[in-house]
Amino acid sequence: MTTYLEFEKPLAEIEGKAEELRALARQSEGMDVEKEAAGLDKKAAQILKDLYKDLNPWRKCQVARHPDRPHCSAYVDALFTEFTPLAGDRNFADDHAVIGGIARFNDQPVMVIGHEKGSDTAGRIKHNFGMARPEGYRKAIRLMDMADRFGLPVVTLIDTPGAYPGKGAEERGQSEAIARSTEKCLQIGVPLISVIIGEGGSGGAVAFATGDRVAMLEHSVYSVISPEGCASILWKDAEKMREAAEALRLTAQDLLKLGVIDRIIKEPLGGAQRDRAAAVAAVGSEIALMLGELKGRKPAELIKARRKKFLDMGSKGLAA
Repeated sequence: MTTYLEFEKPLAEIEGKAEELRALARQSEGMDVEKEAAGLDKKAAQILKDLYKDLNPWRKCQVARHPDRPHCSAYVDALFTEFTPLAGDRNFADDHAVIGGIARFNDQPVMVIGHEKGSDTAGRIKHNFGMARPEGYRKAIRLMDMADRFGLPVVTLIDTPGAYPGKGAEERGQSEAIARSTEKCLQIGVPLISVIIGEGGSGGAVAFATGDRVAMLEHSVYSVISPEGCASILWKDAEKMREAAEALRLTAQDLLKLGVIDRIIKEPLGGAQRDRAAAVAAVGSEIALMLGELKGRKPAELIKARRKKFLDMGSKGLAA
């Protein structure tokens, strides 16, 4: 069953009518409704095109959070072979919000790490809606260390509203774990490719996305805080999230102009949730291109270029 977002209500009505007609025809022999249904399909296709032609930042946030959008496990299952999950931070526990392990990508051994939100109620609770605790970031550090030791490129898939802000997480050093994970991204001497596939929220995303190449899906978002959180702080009113989304410059298009990301991966019309296989395939193609760009580079060269890339961010604006 298709899940429609608030701004997709006109589309839901037309597609619903087309489905009702076809259901009625299945129940009544000899009833031909295909012409009428095809007309509604055509109208729905135009509405979909118009809705997604120029999405504002708040609507992009809604699309990035769509429950049917492919999550990390969908990409791992489709793009990587021989995936061997590695669990635990060797200190406290295993964090199910972060999945990672050794795999093959186009027959090349890699380390893949990502946030997993879960696809149903039980899965979302198990994976804590993609909000990692300190042990999740320490697991990522452990896996990046292993990748560096064995010369494996690292691919990270980011989809999190932010790091988990609970009392236990703070007691176990949440901010320190995020900082160490970000530091580790800058230290490893192997290629690090990062793709924001949904939400890139706050330091919880940066801890995985400090890479040689950072890509975003067309309707994903990446920001220092959620629009609701920003509105609550600035205006003491979470309902002003639309204004906050505009001000945060969190879309892939804005961030490409600002030099925060390196490329945008086009999504199927209507978002990745409308054609999950096509969206996953597009991400796979871009990962292959980005790995190819970094192939053969020496560890010292990778580290130096990666550090310069992030240190240079914003320098043009400051100079102006």
